[in-house]
Amino acid sequence: MGKEVAVLVYPGCMGMEVFALTDLVLMANHLASHMQPARVDALRVRLVTLRASPVAIAGGLSVVAQRLRGRPDLIVVPGLEVSRFGEWDERFAHLGEELKAIRRFHRQGIALASVCIGSFVLAEAGVLQGRRAATAWPFVNEFQDRYPDVQIEKDAVLVSDGGVTTTGAVSSVMDLGQHLIRENFGVAVARAVGKLALIDGGRVSQRAYVDNALIPQNRAPFSGQVNRWLTSRLSEAYNLGALADEFHVTSRTVLRRYRQETGMTPLQWLQKARIERAKYLLELSAMPMAEVVATVGYQDLATFSRLFARETGQTPGHYKRRFQMKGVAGLRRG
Repeated sequence: MGKEVAVLVYPGCMGMEVFALTDLVLMANHLASHMQPARVDALRVRLVTLRASPVAIAGGLSVVAQRLRGRPDLIVVPGLEVSRFGEWDERFAHLGEELKAIRRFHRQGIALASVCIGSFVLAEAGVLQGRRAATAWPFVNEFQDRYPDVQIEKDAVLVSDGGVTTTGAVSSVMDLGQHLIRENFGVAVARAVGKLALIDGGRVSQRAYVDNALIPQNRAPFSGQVNRWLTSRLSEAYNLGALADEFHVTSRTVLRRYRQETGMTPLQWLQKARIERAKYLLELSAMPMAEVVATVGYQDLATFSRLFARETGQTPGHYKRRFQMKGVAGLRRG
């Protein structure tokens, strides 16, 4: 008999993270039956709940799931709907039954996995303490603040540590599915599923997808003013002395106060802001690469490329080929 995977359906969980996994495994079972006819170890996926069925998931949809009984080989916890940052106490106040059950599953030695910010649910249940974990990139800072005893791997798409597997953002349910398929059927079947489903099975990092404009920005008074001043001068050479003069303090005071509020230097923040601007231009404009580089304050393409690759894990050219949106190449930010 093959392994049994139970997807835990609970109020407010994300439908894609529930059904994408069941569909991928269904495809894998069909392909494996043709590619490996002598094998009978199909993966079995069922939707389970701790509540009365049907369950109202994200978007108000209703899902019929079985009451969880028996001992599955793996329990998958999807992420939950989030419309704003913070407010985790409110969200978890409605999931007491699930948190209690996850602790029980863990004590029983049942393997656990999460999709996207399902990692928050596992961490809240206490099963990630002292472990390495992944979560969706917009929520890394909140995760670190709330669960300092978990070693978050902020760029990772999938992390397995001691029988607990966590993944990155919403679409990482595909990566989790491919991971389970490889474990159960081997590389050949996983590759075939990826080809049919148009899944890039080689994702290891979330860095290329990070857009800091989607994350709440620093509201500290001094560094916030510095950031606005630097943003208005992205194409200009960095000049710490001019920055200090603008705020009527010494260069040393700028560095001290800025680091106290942000943990970095103004130049480090400026480099990240320039990379974000460059990513936007590469995605949504037809600018030649040299013009993009000059627009964000660099003169040397090689230097810029090294910084860009360090932040995104890709060269500017590869990033542009992968992410440029067709049909809007003439758009420029005002």
